[in-house]
Amino acid sequence: MSAEPPTEQAEIPWGEERRREVTWHDPSVGALAGRELAGRDYLSAMIEGRLPPPPIAQTLGFTLTRIADGEAWFSCEPHESQYNPIGIIHGGLVCTLLDSALACAVHTQLPAGVGYTSIELKVSYLRAVSAASGTLTAHGHVTKPGRRVAFAEGEVRTAAGAVVATASSSCLIIGPAS
Repeated sequence: MSAEPPTEQAEIPWGEERRREVTWHDPSVGALAGRELAGRDYLSAMIEGRLPPPPIAQTLGFTLTRIADGEAWFSCEPHESQYNPIGIIHGGLVCTLLDSALACAVHTQLPAGVGYTSIELKVSYLRAVSAASGTLTAHGHVTKPGRRVAFAEGEVRTAAGAVVATASSSCLIIGPAS
């Protein structure tokens, strides 16, 4: 025998609803500029505020903070709107930070008119992240540049310096349109 589901829903003490507003800029502005600028110049313009951040960064609340040749750093303040059903930061946020840091590290080495796309990303989660973890910093660095495929590795650290995840990635290099 199976139990009948209740006909009336019990009132659940969920607490007060919280809200978060997300705004973003027209993504075509950055995309068009990216066709004319070398990777480092494009990313520098974003850091300096001359180009808008991509909508995904504004949606998830992370920021490109620094670049060097073959390297990129992002930061993010984790908050409860990013929690999964078990009450910790969703792994997708950490994965997206890593994908962004590793791919942008590759982007720093590309000439104008050349793009990229991630073709593989392997993430190893080492510890849970919560709002109490403080600022997360993702760092990506190129391990092997290439004309067709580039490889990068990186990690995400908490404000206290604890590594919460590592990743390796490969990016397909997409040449200029003919």
